[in-house]
Amino acid sequence: MEVCLCNKGYDFMRILYILPHCGIIREEKGVFRVGKKEFSTARQYLGKTQSQMAQLLGVSSKAIQSFEQGWRNIPVHIERQLLFLLACKKSPPRKERPCWVIRKCLMEVRQNCPAWEFQVGNFCWFINGTICQGRTQESWQKKMKICRQCKVFRTMLPI
Repeated sequence: MEVCLCNKGYDFMRILYILPHCGIIREEKGVFRVGKKEFSTARQYLGKTQSQMAQLLGVSSKAIQSFEQGWRNIPVHIERQLLFLLACKKSPPRKERPCWVIRKCLMEVRQNCPAWEFQVGNFCWFINGTICQGRTQESWQKKMKICRQCKVFRTMLPI
């Protein structure tokens, strides 16, 4: 099944998404959305605990619980990142040398880094919880401060 989110109210990118057996995306009022059941299914498909998912998405564990219980609506930026991770898990992009090769990360570091796990070494800057300069950054702001100086980021986004 091909889903073009840019035609359904999303202007960020076209995602080819092939997970019909999981039922992760559903149509709601003419817009494809991730609901509480779909969010939980997606987390399980990715093989993450609520705590790990919170770290990946840059939110609290309580927020993940609230999304899965339906107590909170899932914000678009969280949904966007979730869909990106799912798409990468299904068919990882492989064009440039990955960050772990460019930065010469040890295998021990690679195995604990979401960029390596999802094979998105060119989009490491996009994912929360990556290990940069030997540790996971505490916030998006701190992470981006490091990323803006990184060769991988500058190659992907020359700004």
